Amino acid sequence: MSLIESLHQTESYLLGPPECCALFRAEPADFQVEEILGFELDGQGEHLFVQLRKTGENTDWVAQQLARHTQTHVRDIGYAGKKDRHAVTDQWFSLRLPLNQSIDWSGFESDSIQVLQQQRHGRKLKTGVHQGNRFAIRLRQVSDPEALQSRFQQLIQLGVPNYFGEQRFGHGYGNLYKAEQMLLGSLRERNRQKRGLYISALRSMLFNRVVSARIDAGRWNRLALGEVLMLNASQSCFCVSEEAELPALQERLDQGELHLTAPLWGRGGLMTGADAEAFELSVLEPWQALCVGLESLGLNQERRAVRVKMQSPAIEQVDTADWVIRFALPAGVFATSVLRELCQLQAGR
Repeated sequence: MSLIESLHQTESYLLGPPECCALFRAEPADFQVEEILGFELDGQGEHLFVQLRKTGENTDWVAQQLARHTQTHVRDIGYAGKKDRHAVTDQWFSLRLPLNQSIDWSGFESDSIQVLQQQRHGRKLKTGVHQGNRFAIRLRQVSDPEALQSRFQQLIQLGVPNYFGEQRFGHGYGNLYKAEQMLLGSLRERNRQKRGLYISALRSMLFNRVVSARIDAGRWNRLALGEVLMLNASQSCFCVSEEAELPALQERLDQGELHLTAPLWGRGGLMTGADAEAFELSVLEPWQALCVGLESLGLNQERRAVRVKMQSPAIEQVDTADWVIRFALPAGVFATSVLRELCQLQAGR
């Protein structure tokens, strides 16, 4: 199967296609995100951490504005992850600043950017170091509130397929097309950041295909010999190598202490074994050429949890036909993967 053909395959829904419909993102305030650092700032050091509330602005542009206002090189601006532009986001940035220097923010703030707080820290803020994100999402004109509430409660219990969201693949799947062209040799991308973006999109697509196949095959939460499990709230993995271990591990899987995983493709053998390995290889066989291409780039095999559990989930009616859902997710997990399971979304912007 070609990459282009694979783009027409929709990832499977855990509970089947949702019946409920809703209007999504009628305005930026309908999608609110609060970044959770997950560590304490030490109050000293050459890096100034600044929490900004940005509305309708993308992360890279804000970092550039920070560098310009503080007369700092953009390479000395740090952030933990890129956030959706069409949202109201409370996000942390760091900038390298001499200890005897302070910043006047009066010329920086605007209708779309406000400074919430600032504090010194000894290290630069780097990508992926934050704990997660807290969301408050308004769904307007909900067609079937009972169906929405029912699915939300089921997803709290079952967990949500940990799909990479559509934003990972770029507009019109452009990042995937560029990745394929790079691996086939028809595109030479010299920009390191863009190269990483394209390759990440391809690995994400292959991961999504395995997760979707697990749902179709009834292997969503069913443990088998050779599976690789990941500890909850951790990147630590281990392979199930003994049949005697299955009952106890299945119980921990059911309780959410452990999660099944799928591969982020790279060089080196799969961590899975036995039937689990055979299953993953069979799912990815149509894209074998792309897998080989990823290996040639020097990327190593990694694992990602197939399932994610919402933290502090809540749902409430805020108007006649509007509902707000609240939950927190670990870093790297997409809120849109929760939303697609809940209802059919009609873009409001």
